[in-house]
Amino acid sequence: MQHAVGSPLPPPHQPGHGPAAGWSPAAHHPGHQPGGAPQHPPGYLGAAPSGPVPPAPQPPVPPVPPPPAPRHAPVPPGTDTTGHVPLPPGGPVAMPSAPPAATAPNPGTTTLAVLLIGPAGAGKTSVAKFWADHRRVPTAHISLDDVREWVRSGFADPQSGWNDHSEAQYRLARRTCGFAARNFLANGISCILDDAIFPDRPAVGLGGWKRHVGPGLLPVVLLPGLEVVLERNAERSGNRRLTDEEVARIHGRMAGWYGSGLPIIDNSTLDVPSTARILDEVLARAIASPPKW
Repeated sequence: MQHAVGSPLPPPHQPGHGPAAGWSPAAHHPGHQPGGAPQHPPGYLGAAPSGPVPPAPQPPVPPVPPPPAPRHAPVPPGTDTTGHVPLPPGGPVAMPSAPPAATAPNPGTTTLAVLLIGPAGAGKTSVAKFWADHRRVPTAHISLDDVREWVRSGFADPQSGWNDHSEAQYRLARRTCGFAARNFLANGISCILDDAIFPDRPAVGLGGWKRHVGPGLLPVVLLPGLEVVLERNAERSGNRRLTDEEVARIHGRMAGWYGSGLPIIDNSTLDVPSTARILDEVLARAIASPPKW
């Protein structure tokens, strides 16, 4: 008899005998691989295991990354935050408007830009500081000498004379003071600047300040007598103290302001508070009738 699949049947098993010679069980089990575990075709169930069947291992599931955080447009700062205060840009300062004729101008409550002119030892810095400190509106004192002294190494000492280097340093300091004054004034803060400028150099002196600050700048000359200037200069120290010869020469050139049309205050016998009060009176007249310069 032939097997249904066309293969001969194995001979009957005899006790004590192994498989027939030349016959291998693998011949009837195509899925069996010699020397390894049997391989079953798809769908093969086989015998039920004697113990509990362990669950089939599942492939690891990769973790799902969290969704990216939403990107929001930057929120403009609120009105109660600091560091984001909008400031109007500084522009040329216009001439202050004169009040009605029936009302006397009050320079103590008006936003002003004042240029205090005078020689070394005239008391410009002391008067400017006092005037700024005692006004009823915010006022800044901007000293040209202070700005020049920001240069620590290579400072152009006035005692060494006037040269190209000191001229450039002076122009740079004056321009810096002008920018600062315009920014202060644009934000409602008055300014008083002090400088020793000469009437015989209008383009560099008064004209330069007018270009940097604006036509609304009010110049006032502080010019005490030579003896007073020499005495005050002798009390100075460092690079702000000049020789007597230099002080006399500067004072002589400053005398050219007489007849210029600018208001002049002789504070030879006045203390600082008295000079500041006269400065207010001079500025009140200047507001009502601006000087031609």
